[in-house]
Amino acid sequence: MSTPQPATHAAPLPARTVTTARWCLMSLFALLGIMMSSWLSRLPSIRKSLGIAESELGVVLLVGAVGSLLMVTAAGPILQRFGSRRTMTAATVGFVTAMTLLAVGVAVSSLPLVCVGIFLNGMSFALNNVPFNVESAQIERAVGRTIIPQFHACFSIGALLGTLLGAAASWGGVSVPVQFGASAVVLLVWRVLAVPHVTLVEHVPARPEPTDGDVEFLRPRRRLGASLAGWREKRTLLLGLVIMAASLSEGSANDWLSISVVDDFGRTEATGAIVFGVFVGSMTVVRLGGTGLIDRYGRVPVLRVSGVTSIVGLALFGAAPSFVLAVVGVALWGAGAALAYPIGIAAASDDPLKAPSRVSVVSAFSSTASIAAPPLLGFAAEHLTTRYALTLIVVGLAVSVLLSAQARRQEVRTPLAPLPGDATAAREPATDGPAAEEETAQPAAPHADTARDKEEVLLCPTP
Repeated sequence: MSTPQPATHAAPLPARTVTTARWCLMSLFALLGIMMSSWLSRLPSIRKSLGIAESELGVVLLVGAVGSLLMVTAAGPILQRFGSRRTMTAATVGFVTAMTLLAVGVAVSSLPLVCVGIFLNGMSFALNNVPFNVESAQIERAVGRTIIPQFHACFSIGALLGTLLGAAASWGGVSVPVQFGASAVVLLVWRVLAVPHVTLVEHVPARPEPTDGDVEFLRPRRRLGASLAGWREKRTLLLGLVIMAASLSEGSANDWLSISVVDDFGRTEATGAIVFGVFVGSMTVVRLGGTGLIDRYGRVPVLRVSGVTSIVGLALFGAAPSFVLAVVGVALWGAGAALAYPIGIAAASDDPLKAPSRVSVVSAFSSTASIAAPPLLGFAAEHLTTRYALTLIVVGLAVSVLLSAQARRQEVRTPLAPLPGDATAAREPATDGPAAEEETAQPAAPHADTARDKEEVLLCPTP
C-alpha cells in the first residue's frame, strides 16, 4: 500500500493548536451539560409559574424534542455548506435567544413564549451537536489516540454540576428568570471565546487523489445533495441503530430511573437522585478511563462488552431481590452505557470528508429515541411497573451487540498529513489481531504535549 501524500495546499498547524482545540471543545461540552441540566432542574418552578399540570409539562418538553428532530436532519447539509465555525456560531445565537425567551416567558407566565424557547433550544442543541461530534473526531485524529469518550465525559460532568447549580439557585431563592438570564450571558461569553479555537479544518478537506465519490462533496453545487448521502449508506443506518440503542439506554435512565427507585422500591426522592448519581458517576468514570481499552482492544470488542455489561446491569436491576443489588445493577448499567454512543459517533466520523452527513444521520436516530422512549416506557410502566418497563431496553441493547461489527474503523486517506520524519505514518495498517480494526491508513500523530515539546507540527489543508 502506498503512503498517502499530504494535500496539495498544506500549512503547518502547531501541535499547541491541537491541544488548545481539544481543551476548548471539552469546555464547551461541559458548558452544554451545565446549561441543559441547570434549566431542567428548575422544571418544578417553571410548571408552577405557568400553572400547568405534569401531563401538560410533558407535552411542553416534547416540543423541544420535536425541534431537535427537525433540525438534526438539516444539520449535516448546513455543516457541509457553511463549516463548523459558522454552524456553531449560529447555534450560539439560537441558545442565547432560547434562554432569553425562557426567562421572559417564565417571568410573564407565558406558555407560548416558553414553548417557543424550548423549541428553539431543541433546534440549537441538534444544530450544535453535529459539529461538536465532527470536530471531536477531527481532534482525536490529530492527537492520534482515542479521546472522543472524554468529550462526552465532560458533558456528563457538566450535567452533574448544572444539577447542583440549579438546586443551589432554588435553595437560595434565585428566581428562574434571573438564573436563565445569567445563564444566557455566561453561555454567550464562553462560546464567543472558545468556538474560534475549536475548528482545525474549517472547510471541506481535499484528498491527495479524490475518488469519484469525493467529487460529490468537493463540488459546491453538488455538496448539498451529497451531504444527504448518508441516508443511502447501509453501514451508516446500522450505526444509527447502535446510536439509537445507546441513546435509549442513557435517556431512559435520565427520565425514569429515579422514579423507579421511588415507586418500585419505596425510597425517598433524595435516594432516587443518589441512585441516578450512581448511574451518571459510573458512566463518567468509564468515559474518562475507558479510552485506553478502545485503543488496546478495538472498537468492536469494547462495544460488545459494553452492551453485555448494560444488559447484565439492567437484568440485575429488574430482578434483584434487594435494593443494594439493584444499585449494583445500576452501576453496571451506567458503565456499559458509557462508551457506546462515543464509539458510534467515532465510527460515523471515520471519513472526515463525509462525517457531517453521517453524523447527522446517526444523530437523527438518537433524536428519534429521545422522542419515542418516554411515552413508550410510560405506557409499559402502567402495565408492568417502571422497574420492569426499563428492562425492555435489553432488546435494543441486544440489537446493538449484534450490530457492533459496523463500528469497525474504515480505512480512509486523512486530510491531516503525516508529521515530518514520522516513521509510523509510513507503515501499512495492520490486518490481523485485535488492533487491526483500530489501524488505518491515517498517520498516527503523537500526543499533543509530546509534539509541542519537540516543536513538531501537524499539517492541515488551509481553507
